[in-house]
Amino acid sequence: MKNRIMLFYPPGMLFQRGEDRCQQNIKDASAEAMRACNDLGYGAAILLKKGYEVKLRDYQTEGVSLPEMYAEFDAFKPDLIMMSITNTTIFDDLKLLKEIKEKYDPVIVIKGALFYDPEQEMLDLLDLSCVDYMIGGEVDFAIGEIADLALRGEGNADDILSILYRKEDGSFARTKFHVWGEDLDSRPFPARELMNNALYKRPDTDEPMATIQTGRGCPSSCVFCLTPVISGKCVRMRSPQNVMDELTECYEKHGIRNFFFKADTFTIDPAWVKEMCELIIASPLHGKIAFTANSRVNPLSKETLQLMKDAGCFMVAFGFESGSDEMLKTLKKGTTVEMNLRAAKWCHEVGLPFWGFFVIGFPWENREHILATKKLILQADPTFIEVKMALPFYGTPLYDAAKEFGLLAESPLGSDFFHSAMSGTKYLSQAEVEKLRKNILLSFYLRPKYIFRKFAECITKPRVFANYVKYGVKMLVNIIRH
Repeated sequence: MKNRIMLFYPPGMLFQRGEDRCQQNIKDASAEAMRACNDLGYGAAILLKKGYEVKLRDYQTEGVSLPEMYAEFDAFKPDLIMMSITNTTIFDDLKLLKEIKEKYDPVIVIKGALFYDPEQEMLDLLDLSCVDYMIGGEVDFAIGEIADLALRGEGNADDILSILYRKEDGSFARTKFHVWGEDLDSRPFPARELMNNALYKRPDTDEPMATIQTGRGCPSSCVFCLTPVISGKCVRMRSPQNVMDELTECYEKHGIRNFFFKADTFTIDPAWVKEMCELIIASPLHGKIAFTANSRVNPLSKETLQLMKDAGCFMVAFGFESGSDEMLKTLKKGTTVEMNLRAAKWCHEVGLPFWGFFVIGFPWENREHILATKKLILQADPTFIEVKMALPFYGTPLYDAAKEFGLLAESPLGSDFFHSAMSGTKYLSQAEVEKLRKNILLSFYLRPKYIFRKFAECITKPRVFANYVKYGVKMLVNIIRH
């Protein structure tokens, strides 16, 4: 009986393969660390419940070579494999999968945002001859049903949410997209017993850090973001008690004390955040665990930030995006520069460190817009920043705009936030955008005030100091190299 399933990230450069929204290139980022492979973990948990023999491997993060990977495949002999792909790595991923198909002939499933109700024009750019199934939506609502169908002959492909599957004539059929699983509490926790949890570290302390998916979906309409497309505009939250149970399992069973609360909009529902934080504060884990989370600057209150800090939040991340009200309106961000500065002010008053994420190089931007973003960064004074270049993912209004204005230098496939597929904006060349990005990063991180403050913060924390130095050197090398 065919029963062996391999879920994996392939050897190679580090990418956030489990992040449908950003799929970040870790090597060229200024200060980001690899997050846990929760998409594989959820898939493994579902398959284990169904009685399959499952192997989970994050080869890229562990630094495993291709020959070592093949040695494991030789020993395990998988009947079905699932690889998480990214917009950037798709061509190399398909080349590797073709080799695997020829060597082992497993059922091949690929999962990635790229395959969410994709344009046929995009699919035509890819050699999908070795692929049997493409998961464009949420893996935990698809992989179990795919395995049952492919390996046990049970079920119907058309009943599986958000996939493409190969028909007998070789073409691909689509199932229902824009429909999502509602009951998130019914999903098993990621199979962390199969994950190498030590690989995923809190950036400042190098302690293991688990990713906890608290909710899915975002009601916003940002023109550059895939989230409303893939996860829907209706926010689906897990119950606070269900999240608390997962935290407890991580702490007691796996010894994990640090967490990234993954939600497209963690603070979108203040009442939910309040209940979650109060549950942590009243639990035996209070004071023993710490967490970080993404947030919007609206809706937000100083009271919410204070409660998050009291519950153990050591950092919050904001997608400020731009320092221009005109640009924020064009991007349909639903925020203003005033809201951005207010959120930063509250964090400083509460004493809660915060990340600032910014994007430059949108088709409508001129130099003044980008300099306004630089001004906002220096005024808001985040703890850390990342400045990305606009990336026109297929399926977003940004892609449509870049195409309309003739700004696509090449297909977005194979590009990332630091190697954009765009030729620039309507007013700036891509080289000018890249030069402005370098200027912003250097102007922020090389301020004497910032450097001295960081030295003071970690003078009694040698491990934190060492990591600050490591990320600082990495950032400077990346800037010089590019």
